[in-house]
Amino acid sequence: MAKLLDKQRYKCALGAMQTVQAIDRALPILHSGPGCAQKLSESIGSSGYFSPNIFPCTSINEKDVVFGGVKKLNSTIENALKVVDADLYVVLTGCIPEIVGDDSGEVVSRFADADKPVIYAPTAGFKGNNYKGHEQIVDAIVDQYLKKTDKKQKGLVNIWADVPYQDLFWLGNIRELEKLIKELGLTPNTIFGFKRGIDNINKIPEAEFNLLVSPWLGLSNMKKMERKLGIPYLHYPTLPIGATETSKFLRTVGEFAGVDKEKVEAVIKEHEDYYYYLIERYADLFLENRVINKQFTVIADAQYSLGITKFLANDLGLVPAKQFVVDDTPKAYRDQITEEFKKLNFGLEAEVSFETDGYKIHQEIKQHDYNGYPLILGGYYEKEVTEKLKGNFLNISWPVQDKVVFDDFYVGYTGGIRLIEDIYTIAVQRFN
Repeated sequence: MAKLLDKQRYKCALGAMQTVQAIDRALPILHSGPGCAQKLSESIGSSGYFSPNIFPCTSINEKDVVFGGVKKLNSTIENALKVVDADLYVVLTGCIPEIVGDDSGEVVSRFADADKPVIYAPTAGFKGNNYKGHEQIVDAIVDQYLKKTDKKQKGLVNIWADVPYQDLFWLGNIRELEKLIKELGLTPNTIFGFKRGIDNINKIPEAEFNLLVSPWLGLSNMKKMERKLGIPYLHYPTLPIGATETSKFLRTVGEFAGVDKEKVEAVIKEHEDYYYYLIERYADLFLENRVINKQFTVIADAQYSLGITKFLANDLGLVPAKQFVVDDTPKAYRDQITEEFKKLNFGLEAEVSFETDGYKIHQEIKQHDYNGYPLILGGYYEKEVTEKLKGNFLNISWPVQDKVVFDDFYVGYTGGIRLIEDIYTIAVQRFN
């Protein structure tokens, strides 16, 4: 009997074209059927120097299924190099060419001597979702473009986090991570966002270490770079939101990088003093509203589900109901992530379910006794079920329908305050 998947929270691997788009002046070249770019693109915030509507595409058809599409791919790359002014060209394959056996890698290798780098990533939809596709893009850069070097820049740190565009707050989050790392006296290097392009990619091998801020996404990339480029890595599995986790994050990074402890503690104290000053000012609001929101549920990818759960429990003292991780986390990482949900303050532990079926998630939410109005943080799919339960809903994960984000963020001390503002702005409306 066929299995139905309702309201999944990811796209196919070809959605990694947005990872490429997030690299300044990098151009995806799609070897796929017509319409894939339009279907996989975001409706908000995906225009710019290159947008999905102008990505070069082979637009393969029935004839190419029979006779192969390698000639069309060759001419598409050739013409893209002539017509489109980019710094990096990344060929992405869809389902059809992978099924019929087009050797896209061989075609790309013909352009090894081109003036601009051309690389290739296999991103057929049946090979995984866009989280897997994101890792494929980073692997392609490491395998086909970067070279190991003995030159190292003192204090240079490559920062890696969640999937651009899939994560609503990707740009603001990574900029805030950069700021925090700078305050420790280190030099951050990222490849996504404004003025982060080929020059930053070229610096990757010169870093003293990679910093991965993610429960699992990108861990295979870190291991590959350690093996091929000789770059050690620090894996911090929790997105640092609010004072408790961000202070722990800074101490961990500082210790790994050999930063003077007094300097680290001075940075933490300055941030914590202001953070708790703001918390104290609104303590009466938190105490009043806790009568309404006794328990909360987060429905998001592993990064946000874990990060927000720790923040709400550790910083605000809220009690977690069951949490849901919806990014189809590989089974090899699930036990480790489950243990992270048990590392909460006040003796709390959070039950977590790795579930991709929206129907099943909503059934569990409906059946749970929240002992009052629930606080639900998730994708837009959760809005209706939360309204039926007369709860408070905040759209923090994909899909996003009721929020526009330019460069807002939830990372760090300031990000924690912004998340509190968003939650309680919705909560106080109940009193209107």
